[in-house]
Amino acid sequence: MKPVRAIVSVSDKTGIVDFVKKLVDLGIEIISTGGTAKLLKEAGIPVREISDLTGFPEIMEGRVKTLHPKVHGGILARRDKEDHLKAMEELGIERIDMVVVNLYPFKETVKRGASLEEIIENIDIGGPTMVRAAAKNYRDVAIVTDPKDYDLVVKELEETGKISLKTRFYLAKKAFNLTAHYDALISDFLYSIDEEGNPVAVREMRNPLTITFEKVQDLRYGENPHQRGAFYKEVFIDEPCVSSAEKLAGEKELSFNNLYDLDGAFNLVLEFDPEKEGVACAIIKHANPCGVALGKTPEEAYEKALNVDPVSAFGGIIAFNSKVNAEVAKLITQRFYECIIAPEYDEEALEILKTKKNLRVLTTNGLSGLERRGQKSPFDYRRITGGLLVQDRDLVVFDPEKVKVVTDREPTEREWEDMIFAFKVVKWVKSNSVVYAKNKVAIGIGVGQTSRIDSARCAAEKAKMMGMDLEGSVLASEAFFPFRDSVDEAAKVGVTAIIQPGGSIRDSEVIQAANEHNMAMVFTGIRHFRH
Repeated sequence: MKPVRAIVSVSDKTGIVDFVKKLVDLGIEIISTGGTAKLLKEAGIPVREISDLTGFPEIMEGRVKTLHPKVHGGILARRDKEDHLKAMEELGIERIDMVVVNLYPFKETVKRGASLEEIIENIDIGGPTMVRAAAKNYRDVAIVTDPKDYDLVVKELEETGKISLKTRFYLAKKAFNLTAHYDALISDFLYSIDEEGNPVAVREMRNPLTITFEKVQDLRYGENPHQRGAFYKEVFIDEPCVSSAEKLAGEKELSFNNLYDLDGAFNLVLEFDPEKEGVACAIIKHANPCGVALGKTPEEAYEKALNVDPVSAFGGIIAFNSKVNAEVAKLITQRFYECIIAPEYDEEALEILKTKKNLRVLTTNGLSGLERRGQKSPFDYRRITGGLLVQDRDLVVFDPEKVKVVTDREPTEREWEDMIFAFKVVKWVKSNSVVYAKNKVAIGIGVGQTSRIDSARCAAEKAKMMGMDLEGSVLASEAFFPFRDSVDEAAKVGVTAIIQPGGSIRDSEVIQAANEHNMAMVFTGIRHFRH
């Protein structure tokens, strides 16, 4: 069936004048509203006002204009139902064969920091109602919501005089996806504030959970080449992170694994305040750190991190918590890495890094978003087959008021510094995990073992293999020690202090072992399992 009448009402007016001119040339009558009608008239296009169709004026500052039986009857009437056609004739309802609508800019209004009143006024009602009505009746009506589809619609009309069922179904799917996304954005925003518009401190775990993400790009493949992959991001997040990072250099696109590792690397270095604790450098390989260190300069931190395990660092991901300078850039380009991420780069450093064409260089454009209340992504989502696990993000290291020394000997100042450093690192190592640290360098990292004693042994053996001196080091564990064996193992290699959450039924035995070895031991009361 050839379209004879179209309703056109768009907020995003990209390409709309040219598109409607072509519809008019094809003999389609145009009905429009508000600003869209004004724009089309100014372009010399004949337009019929919506009030002429409905016989009712737009009211309440435009809140009510298309919510009318003569609009929705014309959209929803099935052309193959005699009673529908009879009702249209009896009530004077004109058929509408095409709806060209996109929605009020709710997302953009929120993101520019508008008042709550203005945000609420940018919740579209009539638009989504027409979109859903047209999409429901896609067998008889074409719903066009995306300016990118204008050329497709015109091409089919010019070639065949109609829009194919295949295209109408394609447009309907996009339309329902649009309204679902739009409503999810509204829900997400409203759950982030109280009734006065102030950010809530803790997000509700609502039921049902409606979440929405926008596609950034298709990926070459997923975790493995036989899996498809795509990268999506949350909409209202305003924090320095991989999802909001800008790629400055690198010819290759980021992969699924690159993005996952970049996220872990950058989150790790964010645990350290560059002004108070120094420059942090983390080198990540297969979601685990193979080198982490603090230094006075980026090059010092990088060299210390690299020395921990230069073999594993090959093809890894590097993250910094401060500006990357030319000195460290020169060192980085001497080896092969997949990606680097940092808050910023000086001009010379960026030019040096660009000489490695396959090195992807990302910037988060600063760290300034870290303290913006209510703007961090609130939840951690983990997919399981047929379901979704949701938890609060692990944004703490430990509560200073819960930290206590449990052994006879108090830690020295240096041991305290190393233990705090090590506990921040072990938080981002896959469980079961331990980290040996000395002079703010993670000199031994035990990852992903099924027993904690194996993690302790593997980390110590790796450290020795790389020529690291464990004498006088500290040990951090992300969860409690179930037995004293890990403490005994640590003592053999020269560990003098241990930091762990505590909470085992055998804590007394573990503490006793530490006292026997003249170790200092600290309980944090906070566990950091990472699966």
